[in-house]
Amino acid sequence: MTISIRFNDEEAQLIKQYAKHKKITVSQMMRNSILAELEDEYDLDAYQQAMRSYKEQSVTHSHDEVKKLLDLE
Repeated sequence: MTISIRFNDEEAQLIKQYAKHKKITVSQMMRNSILAELEDEYDLDAYQQAMRSYKEQSVTHSHDEVKKLLDLE
């Protein structure tokens, strides 16, 4: 799939220089950036869902309780 993005001359020059500095193509740089953003969003959503679940059904134990449960005292 091909996607077009428009940049002004200053932005385009900055992007090209950055890609050259990283020794990758502009296409590779854009692909990496977009996929990293998507992964970050996915991770954040998973974290938020886990925290909601934890807050709704949390069961915690103190250090002393765990030692007793594991018969370590």
